[in-house]
Amino acid sequence: MPPVEHAQTIPHLFALAAEAYGQCPAIEEPGHTLSYQQLDQLRRRAARALLALDVPVAARVAVWAPNLWEWIVAAGALHSVGATLVPLNTRMKGAEAAQVLRDSGACVLFCISRFLDTDYPALLTEQSLPALRQVIHLRPQGGCKDGLAWDDFLALAEQVPDAQLLERERQVNGDTLSDLLFTSGTSGTPKGVMSRHGQNLRVVRDWSAIVDLRQGDRYLIVNPFFHSFGYKAGWLAALMRGCTLLPQQVFDTQALLACIARERITVLPGPPTLYQSLLAHPQRAQHDLSSLRVAVTGAASIPVQMIQRMGSELGFSTIVTAYGLTEACGFVTICRAGDSAERVATTCGRAMPDVEVRCVGPQGRTLPANQPGEVLVRGYNLMQGYLDDPHASAEAIDADGWLHTGDVGVLDEEGYLRITDRLKDMFITGGFNVYPAEIEQTLLRYPGVAQAAVIGVADERLGEVAMAFLLPVPGQCIDPVQFLAWCREQMANYKVPRRVQVLDSMPLNATGKVAKQVLRERLSESA
Repeated sequence: MPPVEHAQTIPHLFALAAEAYGQCPAIEEPGHTLSYQQLDQLRRRAARALLALDVPVAARVAVWAPNLWEWIVAAGALHSVGATLVPLNTRMKGAEAAQVLRDSGACVLFCISRFLDTDYPALLTEQSLPALRQVIHLRPQGGCKDGLAWDDFLALAEQVPDAQLLERERQVNGDTLSDLLFTSGTSGTPKGVMSRHGQNLRVVRDWSAIVDLRQGDRYLIVNPFFHSFGYKAGWLAALMRGCTLLPQQVFDTQALLACIARERITVLPGPPTLYQSLLAHPQRAQHDLSSLRVAVTGAASIPVQMIQRMGSELGFSTIVTAYGLTEACGFVTICRAGDSAERVATTCGRAMPDVEVRCVGPQGRTLPANQPGEVLVRGYNLMQGYLDDPHASAEAIDADGWLHTGDVGVLDEEGYLRITDRLKDMFITGGFNVYPAEIEQTLLRYPGVAQAAVIGVADERLGEVAMAFLLPVPGQCIDPVQFLAWCREQMANYKVPRRVQVLDSMPLNATGKVAKQVLRERLSESA
């Protein structure tokens, strides 16, 4: 086992990687390359700058930006001073981001100035953020009247000696909180999932070994850094194994094909839609994809033929599917090298090392193989709980240490898991978890809406997308076109309903709750 895999903390990982991989390229972006030594030097410089801003141990520091090398430097720096990383989804609107910033109590925000024609700092102008005292602009365009430009921030490091940083780093250990990833859950209220340095590094080490990441691999990271996949199975894993990271800011099939050929990409994880897009692209044959070796995708249902085509047409020799959730550091089960295409397509693998998985019935009893039940998980990878919500934490993890995922699955005789349903109504749009309750709360703010229900409906490209059912206030009329336009202004685009149906009455069950199964049945009948 390489020494770098013995890292106890994330800053320790940066330091060991610099020693092990030296001048090897760590990150490559167009016109900008950082070696492992340069990356670690920048990490330490940014950490000293955070000390100059008086960022205390256990402070929360947020990052709101697409996949950039500065994202990784900022994360390594805040971890170095004992702060907790709070990633923000770049698709969030101002109110959504502000809620996470308030709930986390973030005191510093690293923020892209402009991305995809959106002025991110401007989205927060009207928001109340009492704890936030410093915004650091990544790649600023024009002046920074409210905050510090990245280069000006780094210049603050001159005020702090190396010895002060070393002293702070000694206060960081494997049990220190490393990140706070917000997940909406079924209540519609975002909850901060807490995890530690040690458990994250341990699960990343095992994942990297299973998928066979190698020193010198060229790892194109399309999965966003704000998600546990792009963060933990992405750049953390790449640094541990000595890969070269190539951050991709936007998923564009043509650009992806060109990048794979030009940069000789070997590792390309992503949601099933990514590979479907590559396979379906009319100009795919014009690009040399022979360098591709490793593909890792999610637990969504995948046709066996697609897995076979990924090998025969895209050239992957290792193709695995996996299942995870934020409350388990992002990792629960994974296929193994040598698994058949059918097994890779129809299951999401078996439990990670030292992680237990079982399926239980309504009374909490373990079910025999091949019988569907709720998926429960237990192991070192489970979260430390939800931030400031002990009741929800106790509901999620029982007294025996089992995490109740809310997913329905089947375990076969060899321990391979197949997800068959979701107790909590959550569905996946293009690789993003979507929670109907959160969307419904937003829809109820639309003038004239008395009740709202959201379900996931099949979509050829994205897997599933949101569909809204609305019951108007008596005497009110809702224009679907205006309603959907309003939704696009209020929510991240993966949450926005693609379809809407206005109802004369909302089907309810005996307890007065919306009978979503009835809505699904009606939709199926009309189709």
